[in-house]
Amino acid sequence: MKNEPEDYSIDDLKRDKTEPWDGIRNYQVRNMIRDDMSINDQAFFYHSNCDVPGIYGIMTINSNAYPDYTAFNKKAKYYDSKSKKENPTWLMVDVKYKRKLKKPITLTELKSHKKLSTMRVVQRGNRLSITEVSKAEWEYILKLEKK
Repeated sequence: MKNEPEDYSIDDLKRDKTEPWDGIRNYQVRNMIRDDMSINDQAFFYHSNCDVPGIYGIMTINSNAYPDYTAFNKKAKYYDSKSKKENPTWLMVDVKYKRKLKKPITLTELKSHKKLSTMRVVQRGNRLSITEVSKAEWEYILKLEKK
């Protein structure tokens, strides 16, 4: 799950413990939140659009999907006039801090490993803020942290 660190970082999540993952405005990602995420699933916290993009921590999905209330707030950054409380377009989940990685696994490092070449996050043109990680990729990345 990607976020810009100047907006909200792994250190912010460490401080806050649990936080809603709001602002998703992509139907494919919304569907992943709705259909594929379950309480206690784990996710990497990926810093994007920064000097050193990469995986900086691990978090746990702490709720089922529920309406993203920022879509209803006209003053909110992610307001969407088409999304209605009685029929919400956008969803979010709560995430809970688990830990920071011992060392960040940078995008450059991820791209340098053939075993990770099919990960969506390393694909050219990938703009999705949430992408799936296979069990094998997850385990391989955790081994990289120990090197």
